[in-house]
This record gives sequence, structure tokens and C-alpha cells, in this order.
Amino acid sequence: MKTTVAADPRVSSARVERVRQLARHSTKRTCAICERTLLLGERAIRFAPNGDEFVDVCPLCQETALEHGWVKEGSPTTPTVPNQRRRRRGLASLFDPRPRPAADPVVAEPILRRLSEPELQMVEAADIFNASDYRRTVGGIAKSLGEPRASIVPLSGVSGALVVTVAWDISWYQYRVLPDSAQPVRLAERGHEVTDLDPSFKRWNAHVEDDGRLVPEIQRV
Repeated sequence: MKTTVAADPRVSSARVERVRQLARHSTKRTCAICERTLLLGERAIRFAPNGDEFVDVCPLCQETALEHGWVKEGSPTTPTVPNQRRRRRGLASLFDPRPRPAADPVVAEPILRRLSEPELQMVEAADIFNASDYRRTVGGIAKSLGEPRASIVPLSGVSGALVVTVAWDISWYQYRVLPDSAQPVRLAERGHEVTDLDPSFKRWNAHVEDDGRLVPEIQRV
């Protein structure tokens, strides 16, 4: 005679809970600011950019979200006022005697006057990048992954755009810098394997300091 043994409901509940946990972990999550894929088990902070729908923000970018006036989940809904951002207009601004807000220039003015046109473009791209929120993002990632390699490469054409590439062994980010644009810096591409980068972007002609500040490698004397 065949005997049927009833399943322990506690065991079934434990299995269901494990399945639910796996389902949650298998969902791909990305940071709404730096667009980095969040690692398994990495804690994300929830923010509402428009005060209604919440998005994930990685711990490295939460200060950036607050500066933009995003509302943190569970906090009062009173909006904050974002800091003003610097706006640059062309290479002539490198010699502008008016005081500059935000980050210090990467090259002093006496040296600027001895640089070539391509070198001036690199300096301006670095200054614009350093005045953006991406500097803080890169600095935060560098605290975990170490010092990256970096390059500043002008794109062909008349747009005046340059590409800033920041690369570690396991990930890389590319930023498009367009000085005269309403959005002078934006994240253009990102990936994991440095071998995927075009060789032209792997001419490592810049370095990144501990705080994420981008500095071009140019002759200063």
C-alpha cells in the first residue's frame, strides 16, 4: 500500500521565499545618474526626480541627486535648490580675466598662452568635465576600483566635440564634451572590457586625481 507524506508547509514557504529573493536579484538595476549597472547586493537609494516616480541611485551619486533637487524616498517633499553650474563658451574663455566659479583650472594662465590649439582644447575639455557632476562620480568609483587611465581625444568634424575616456580594468566610461552646447558634458558610452575601445581612445594622455579631477598630460614649461 502506497503511503503519501504531506509536505511540510514551512519548507514550502522557505522555498517560495528563496524564489522571490532570486527573482528580485535577477532584475537588472542601473543608477539613474551615472547609468552604472548596480552589483548584486549593492544597496541603492530611491529618489524621485520629479517628485512622483522613484528611481534607483547608487551610493556614489546620492549627493548629486540631492544637489539636483531630487526627493529622497521617505524624506519631506519640499524641493531643494540645485547649485548653479558653470557655463563655458569657447577657447576665448580660457583667457577670460573674470573670476571662475567651481573647480580650479587645470593649467595656470601663463602656461595657457604657450600651448598649441589642440592642447588648449584638451585643457578646456578637462575644465568643463571638472565643473560637472561626473567628476564626483568618477572620484567615487576610483575609491573602489583604484586610479583609472584617462584620455581626451577631439572628434573629427566642425562640432568641436571631444571625448573623455576613463577606464579601469573591469569597466570604462566615455563622456562627450561639447563646450558650446546647452549640455556641455554627457555620458556617451560605457562598457566593461577595455579591449572594446577604439585604439584612438586608448592614447592615455591624461590622469585622474583622487577627487576625480581630470588633468591632461601636457608640457607645462
